[in-house]
Amino acid sequence: MGDARQRIEQHLTMLFRRAQRVHILGAHEEIDLERSAYAILCRLDDEGPQRLGALAMAFGLDPSTITRQVQALERAGLASRSTDARDRRVSLLALTESGLAAVHATRQHRRDQLNQLFEDWPEDKLSDFAELLERFNDSIERINPQ
Repeated sequence: MGDARQRIEQHLTMLFRRAQRVHILGAHEEIDLERSAYAILCRLDDEGPQRLGALAMAFGLDPSTITRQVQALERAGLASRSTDARDRRVSLLALTESGLAAVHATRQHRRDQLNQLFEDWPEDKLSDFAELLERFNDSIERINPQ
């Protein structure tokens, strides 16, 4: 049992070191999104407009950090803020048309790159990997919810 846990720890360390390479592989020629910008845009694409506080909690960041990241997205024309109709004191962040196009193009490019990485994997192993990765992420969330 200990051997498997040791191998997992070693490979997680390797994965974290190599994660930047995967991000760089996913960079699109015309669109160069920083990792944090990509994550925020993906969340907005997946879940719709968000309060800045909800984004800060989702990413485990200080509100001032998320504010700076959001301001950069606004300056780039990828996201815009509006007043929340339910609570006029709160701002909602949403994708602009440019932001939607950027996140979709970047996601497609990243998926194309991942398809190349997995081209020699049998479909059943890909399904197993996806299921285990989802379970791993769920376990992290369970022991350290944001």
